[in-house]
Amino acid sequence: MDNLYDLLILGGGPAGLAAGVYGARARMKTGIIEKGRPGGQAATTEELENYPGFGRGTTGPGLMQAMAEHAAQFGAEFITDTVLSLDLRSNPKSITGRKGEYLAKSVIVALGAQPRMLKVTGEGRLRGKGVSYCATCDAELFEELDVVVVGSGDAAIEEAEYLTKFAENVTIIVIHEEGKVDANQASAERAFRNPKLKWIWNSTVTRINGEELVESVTLKNLKTGEEWDYPTNGVFIFIGTVPNSELVKDQLQVNPQGYIITDEKMGTNLEGVFAAGDVRDKYLRQVITAAADGAIAAVAAEKYVHETELWEQEVLQASKPVVVAYYDPTDMAGNEKIILVDQFVRDHNDQLSLVKVDATRNELVARRYQVTPDKLPLVHLFVQGQLQKQTQTITLESLKELTGIA
Repeated sequence: MDNLYDLLILGGGPAGLAAGVYGARARMKTGIIEKGRPGGQAATTEELENYPGFGRGTTGPGLMQAMAEHAAQFGAEFITDTVLSLDLRSNPKSITGRKGEYLAKSVIVALGAQPRMLKVTGEGRLRGKGVSYCATCDAELFEELDVVVVGSGDAAIEEAEYLTKFAENVTIIVIHEEGKVDANQASAERAFRNPKLKWIWNSTVTRINGEELVESVTLKNLKTGEEWDYPTNGVFIFIGTVPNSELVKDQLQVNPQGYIITDEKMGTNLEGVFAAGDVRDKYLRQVITAAADGAIAAVAAEKYVHETELWEQEVLQASKPVVVAYYDPTDMAGNEKIILVDQFVRDHNDQLSLVKVDATRNELVARRYQVTPDKLPLVHLFVQGQLQKQTQTITLESLKELTGIA
């Protein structure tokens, strides 16, 4: 089927692009679904100086374009479409977009996150009319005008500095005490030295005012309760993000904030479904950590697809009954018993076939059949793809009883 992929990646930000590189390079049929141009939020960051090996002069759009080209060079297919619905429990997984249906043996959810809104009066009405969440996108519109920046994290401080190249005055509204910001120390020190940046401390925005365009913001001092109007032509809001997990949160486990919960291999609560980048529950949301997530998820997805196909071929679709011997390679006594199983099946190879599984490495099969370390070594009998019997007592007599062979 032309629409069946080994790996389908939802989202073309740094996590999705890195996953595309690793997936396609592993000779998987890899698709990246993105509704717009690849790059995600990183493509809206003009200055990107914290990606190792790429120092000053590196731009978000430039780095994202290079990553997209890298993925394409290995054969990743870019699909411009908007995902409407998906079934991640089916086999294969089913993703429905505006342009059609896509099927996948494995899926990486790399949908990213979107800017968090202030949720104050005037914000929605004046969005695009002076209210912005992207300095790289809109800074030029405010040349020689006055703007305020709301927030004190890395994004707020770095984008405020970028805005000083265009705006006449840039004022940062910070909820903390004077001198305290949430940005990294290097960015904070640079911002404090910038003469074009003004600061209003212990304050928050309670309202955005204007008829056709932004004219002012209403500020409130959190210590005194005083409110006043502060004239400005633009409001840039950087107060964190909200995960784009709405499409998947009824199928994937998420934390109270909506971020997808994964294990260290980016695996979710569903087999063959992984999450990477800003959409997952993690400590640090940066381009480099998103790319790392994507690489890990793609390697895990490739292993999942390989193990699944091998298991189906050797066990679930086998014509003869299959004896599956699970073992731990570090357990010498247990491995002696596996040798007995091997010899028993050899003696009856006209009736049986044998599959040996290192349960410490093949986590997929071990998890699927609840093979825990305390049960090893363990033997299962599969008939026509169904688990029929099992035994932890591995002797010649128990194997005869398990298989029904005298």
